[in-house]
Amino acid sequence: MSLHGAEVKLKNMSMNLFFDFTVDKANHNIHIKREFAADRSTVWDCYTKSEILDQWWMPSPWKSRTKTMDFREGGKWHYAAVGPNGEEHWSITSYVKIELQKMFVANDAFGDAEGNINPQLPQSQWTMNFSDMENNTLVYGIMQFSDLAQLEQIIAMGFKEGLTMAMENLDAMLAKK
Repeated sequence: MSLHGAEVKLKNMSMNLFFDFTVDKANHNIHIKREFAADRSTVWDCYTKSEILDQWWMPSPWKSRTKTMDFREGGKWHYAAVGPNGEEHWSITSYVKIELQKMFVANDAFGDAEGNINPQLPQSQWTMNFSDMENNTLVYGIMQFSDLAQLEQIIAMGFKEGLTMAMENLDAMLAKK
């Protein structure tokens, strides 16, 4: 099954930015290609600095709140998705490999406020690639799951819709710079 976003017109923006979201059930992965109207250094910072991530990473009205972030191989980002009524859902991202302003590989899992992983919820490995696309930046992410059940669970949780909204938050933030 494939879900394609192709080119989408962004709200309140005068340009079209490329977006493709493809689910590959046979290989238990999701491919996400997204263009941003900024240079690679700026977009890299938006994905790797907690003070910037907290401004855009969650779909509205949710907010991201970082507890700790150590962006280095072997380091972690421990953060909460904070809902409009104060509810918290925690996640842990563990950085495996980093090539500055080019790519990073990270293991992603849901957890708790103490940093313990919840094995009942989906876990994936993200490979995030950053490249120049004329005056913009293309971010190409691959989320790899260990089995089909975890992939289907994350889709059922509204991952595509939530990620799309978060990326639109980043578009709006970049437009103000």
